[in-house]
Formats: sequence, structure tokens, C-alpha cells
Amino acid sequence: MSELPVDSMDPMDTQGSAELLSPSPDGAEELLREIESLKDKHLRLAAEYDNFRRRAVKERQEAGWRAQGELVRGLLDALDDIQRFAAVDPGTVDSKAVIDGMQLVEKKLFKSLAGHGFEIVDPTGHAFDPALHEAVTTAPAAQPDDDGRVAVCFQVGYVINGHVLRPARVVVTQWNGA
Repeated sequence: MSELPVDSMDPMDTQGSAELLSPSPDGAEELLREIESLKDKHLRLAAEYDNFRRRAVKERQEAGWRAQGELVRGLLDALDDIQRFAAVDPGTVDSKAVIDGMQLVEKKLFKSLAGHGFEIVDPTGHAFDPALHEAVTTAPAAQPDDDGRVAVCFQVGYVINGHVLRPARVVVTQWNGA
């Protein structure tokens, strides 16, 4: 067994350990400066984060407003056409011309919306999808293969960029085994 060196500290020596634990006045000032420095750094980081958060919220709002502006800008031509139709004297225009004109405006409107990710959901004849369709009622299926298919679409649905704005309201076929 090896012996400890003679100059090692005696665990019962409280005077030597007290000197190690009590900081010198210069050490205390240095610790206080370091604490103040860390507090200052913490406050600066907190303020920087708060500014970042505010800026991010503002940028998100501005991005939403720009997107809305782009969407409305795409609809302006169709709105102008509708205003022209509103100013037409019904006594001087053929009703077929008005209907044809409104159909053209409708096509223009849907084409503009499609450019912004807008889609019409008309699932007639397709399998029922609860994520895109709302079943209003059921109807009997003629054969087992028709089970769960959309028989009638009461109201088309709308999707924009993969998000359902309104589900299509449909009648779903159900096979009863008869």
C-alpha cells in the first residue's frame, strides 16, 4: 500500500479550506462584474428575441395581405365584367347574350381562382372521401361494386392549395346485399 505524501492536506484542517472558500475582495468584485455581464447579456437576448417575434408576426401578416391582394387582383377583370352586365339595359339586350356573357365571366373567374390553387370538388361517380365530402344521405347501390360511391352531388365543394374550404355535399350509395 502506498503512502500519501506528507505535504497533502489534512481533511481535519478547517483553516486551509476556509481560505479556499472565502473569496478575496478582488474575486468578489470580479464575480459581481461577471454576474452583471451575464444579466446584461440575458436582457439583450430577451429583447432580441422579442424583436424577432414581433418582426415574424408582422412579416406573416404582410405575407397574408400580399396573398389576398394577388387573389383580388386576379378577380378584378371578372368584377369589371360583372359591373358592365349590371349596367346593361335588359330591354335592349337579348337574354341569350346575357347568359352567354355570364358564362364567360364565370369561366374567367374560375380560371383566375385556379391560378391561386383553387379547385372545385365534384365527386359524382367517385369513391366517397370523408376528408373532401359530406354525406347528406344514402341511396341503395345497384351492385356491390357501387358501395361507397357518390351518386349525386347536391353542392360542389372547394379546395385551395390542398385545404378544404367547403366539403362537397353528396348522396352516397350503400350496398344492402339484396
